[in-house]
Amino acid sequence: MRRNAAVHLLFGLVAVLAVAGTIWAVEPVAHRPVKLAEPVEINVSAALGLKDALQEIQTEYEAANANVKLVFNLGPSGVLQKQLEQGVPADLFISASMKQINELQSKNLVVPSTRRILVNDKLVLIVPQNSQLVIESFQDLKTVTRFGMGEPATVPAGQYAMELLKGIEVWEAVKDKAVQAKDVRTIISYVETGNVDAGIAFSTVAALSDKVKVVSVAPDGSHTPVMFPAVAMANSKHPKEAAAFLDYLCGPQSAAMFQKYGFSFVGSGQ
Repeated sequence: MRRNAAVHLLFGLVAVLAVAGTIWAVEPVAHRPVKLAEPVEINVSAALGLKDALQEIQTEYEAANANVKLVFNLGPSGVLQKQLEQGVPADLFISASMKQINELQSKNLVVPSTRRILVNDKLVLIVPQNSQLVIESFQDLKTVTRFGMGEPATVPAGQYAMELLKGIEVWEAVKDKAVQAKDVRTIISYVETGNVDAGIAFSTVAALSDKVKVVSVAPDGSHTPVMFPAVAMANSKHPKEAAAFLDYLCGPQSAAMFQKYGFSFVGSGQ
């Protein structure tokens, strides 16, 4: 009897150990991967002349702010204005002229208290690097066959150029020689290829090309100062994040990047 009891006890212990082994052998339940929040997209409609500086600013800002993705819509300021009026999504607008922002403000499409002037630029007269023509001043446009400038209706560089030429009283004499471009970089292309004898463009954009040279800089007071203002859009879906990026654009990191590309940094409200 004692022997049978011992056998039964032994079998019982084996069974218990087997069950225990089965329990401990069960693999732990795998943790479900945590789904990271998608970055907030900040849509910025910006003047094409700022392209290179903004690309570098974007790289630095996104590296420091993993929760934000910047999406730029670059183009002529007048075209961007029309897009914004038609409801194209945007959190910020950076123009190459006050005109576009003033008009958007008159339609209650921007937040007036957020207006900032980011940078200033210069208006310059350029010719092909190998030009043999004697062109030394804006007055000399009277002697050329054709010259390039932006479309005054949509391109701020063209607005400034027309204002300048009217101010020095040569517009009537040269307006029929003007080849109007859709944006400031196209003006540079016209001059580079020799399709025009000269062009009126922003200094910072002209400096990007080694195929053109500056022969004259518009004197102070000859036209409205070239300013690149920024403002938050009234229908922004992410006003907090947009405000943070606008502050960054007005800060020292962005100042260094704008200055690298030849802009005069302002970064102040107005």
